[in-house]
Amino acid sequence: MRTLSLRAPSPMPGFGLAGGITMTMLSIIVLIPIAALLARGADIGFGQILATVGTERVLSALWLSFRLAFLAALFNLVFGLAIAWMLVRYDFPGRRIIDAAVDLPFALPTAVAGIALTALYSGNGWIGQWLPFKVSFTPVGVWVALTFIGLPFVVRTLQPVLEDLQKEVEEASAILGASRWQTFTRVILPTLTPALLTGFALAFARALGEYGSVIFIAGNLPMVSEITPLLIITKLEQFDVPGATAIAVVMLVAAFVMLLAINGLQAWTRSRQGR
Repeated sequence: MRTLSLRAPSPMPGFGLAGGITMTMLSIIVLIPIAALLARGADIGFGQILATVGTERVLSALWLSFRLAFLAALFNLVFGLAIAWMLVRYDFPGRRIIDAAVDLPFALPTAVAGIALTALYSGNGWIGQWLPFKVSFTPVGVWVALTFIGLPFVVRTLQPVLEDLQKEVEEASAILGASRWQTFTRVILPTLTPALLTGFALAFARALGEYGSVIFIAGNLPMVSEITPLLIITKLEQFDVPGATAIAVVMLVAAFVMLLAINGLQAWTRSRQGR
């Protein structure tokens, strides 16, 4: 005797068809290009990759890119949380304007963002002329650009989680005698940790590969403010395809390892919360 299923029919096609389409598109857009880059790196050879990456100029660019991308993502993690908290928890005049302005780095072409930041922070710019230190054409300018383009990733990742956070839990914590700081660190922050790690990973990955907004404000001085994506473009313009490929492979592997570590930390955090 056949039993009737109460499950509603899925609006999507069966797993075989949907999975096939998904994997095909994923392979075309993501997996095949990455595999082609790794295959090209294998053709070059591990020795040549080390020889290219081991030069002082390349090491300086790699260190600058990873260091400033990490610092920009860390800065966005703190202030992105503050902005998301303000937008979710408070109602004030101009709130919708600020909420829309958060997405501005998404909409702006990167070249436009770079020109705008350079105009603001150059020596005679609206902001740069009043600062006691130089921003444009220094690593500080690179950090400013990376912070600008990475902030929306943190804010938009945290906003839905904060909106779903029940205020009754905070009230119960206060009733039980916890201070505001204890409520934040022991009740709110553990709930937000997976979203914080996700926002950090997205901001870091975005900053690591940023090119357009950085080249205008960085000055691109070798050993000073030259980022790795620019060095790759420079080698391609010099028809040094093996050198550009070697640097790209190192960046790909390093970024993958860091993102894998962050995802592992997210899984560990969720497992601890589920206990």
